[in-house]
Amino acid sequence: MSEIFGIRTRRAREEGLWVAVFVFATLLGCGPLPAAQSGKAGTNTSSAEQFFIISSVDTAKRQLLLKQPTEITEVVQVNDKTRYADKNGKAIQFADLRAGDTVYIRSTSSSAGKVAVSIRKGPMTLEELHRRYLK
Repeated sequence: MSEIFGIRTRRAREEGLWVAVFVFATLLGCGPLPAAQSGKAGTNTSSAEQFFIISSVDTAKRQLLLKQPTEITEVVQVNDKTRYADKNGKAIQFADLRAGDTVYIRSTSSSAGKVAVSIRKGPMTLEELHRRYLK
């Protein structure tokens, strides 16, 4: 019995909440599909920025441990060619990145691993969430 005299019971509200959480988690888990692979052997380029949360910054190794919204982690290298910007497009440095920052990264892959081409620091807005995950 989920309603008593037109009033939803606590259990019915909790079940509705869990259904909403499950649907949202499922949609986030679907995420964007990887960009088309380049025809070059050993190297591919993704022209689209991907959204991550920085888990840790290793300045000595010049790499970032990143977490996708789906909780998958990956390591990305940075080099002298990597460009950095804040949410307004103003140039920043690698040293300005901290664990917990949300970033958009454009990267290339090679036999040595992923290398960041550009890193843009900024929040995940509601509009961006809809554009990326809820098409």
